[in-house]
Amino acid sequence: MTVLGAIALPQLPPERLRGLVEDADAAGLEELWLWEDCFLTGGVSAMAAALAWSRRLRVGVGLLPVPLRNVAATAMEVATLHRLFPGRAIIGVGHGVQDWMGQIGARVPSPMTLLREHVTALRALLGGERVTVAGRYVHLDGVALDRPPVGHAPILVGASGPKTLRLAGEVGDGTILTAGTTPDQVRTARAATGDGTLVVYLHTATGPDAAERIEAERVRWGYPSAADRAAVGDAAAVAAQVRRWADAGADTVVLQPTPDDPDPEGFVRFVAREVRPLIQL
Repeated sequence: MTVLGAIALPQLPPERLRGLVEDADAAGLEELWLWEDCFLTGGVSAMAAALAWSRRLRVGVGLLPVPLRNVAATAMEVATLHRLFPGRAIIGVGHGVQDWMGQIGARVPSPMTLLREHVTALRALLGGERVTVAGRYVHLDGVALDRPPVGHAPILVGASGPKTLRLAGEVGDGTILTAGTTPDQVRTARAATGDGTLVVYLHTATGPDAAERIEAERVRWGYPSAADRAAVGDAAAVAAQVRRWADAGADTVVLQPTPDDPDPEGFVRFVAREVRPLIQL
């Protein structure tokens, strides 16, 4: 069954996150996704708070840029989240925005090599292995977690280009596709990544000015058209669009509000209470 989620964009001030999380949890939202965009809010800290403020809500972070973190530190954070909140933490990692990585002095000549080494070592550490590796970027000497997760801790990989999609299928437990991915591109991604979990973000707007806000997003991202790239309108219209991405192969469809959505808290309630009941996925 395809899961329906929503994104709390990092433009939301951190002090408003608790209210949004509590609204999402009370409304029955399945998954709330957070981002770690430079230089807004920290993904791990926001995720831990969101999990603590909720009872049943699953919380994803998509994604943690691997150039920012030593893989051992990432493994420690992920293991702690999984042990504190079993079954509710969803971790995504990826290249990060290369311009931002350059700003902080973390850009590497071969992002593909770094991502492969990082995810491979991360999954081994989370699996309870003692890891020694001397890669181009990842160096570990007999490192093992004292308290690895109990059970499997899946790692999703953010991907868009064909090389990264293939890599995600090889080393990850699933793939995260950015908003603006069309249903046809979802089918291509599914073919490239195999049977792992496939998560896709979907630009979404509702309310009287929904079309105008989505048009602004189209211009901002440079799409030739919003068709096949966004869901706009009331709950019935949005649900109909969600089905198209689900039919294309997405296991999870995560509705992404516009940065200028006038009511982020209302958006998560809309997704959970109005859109979800209209979808038989």
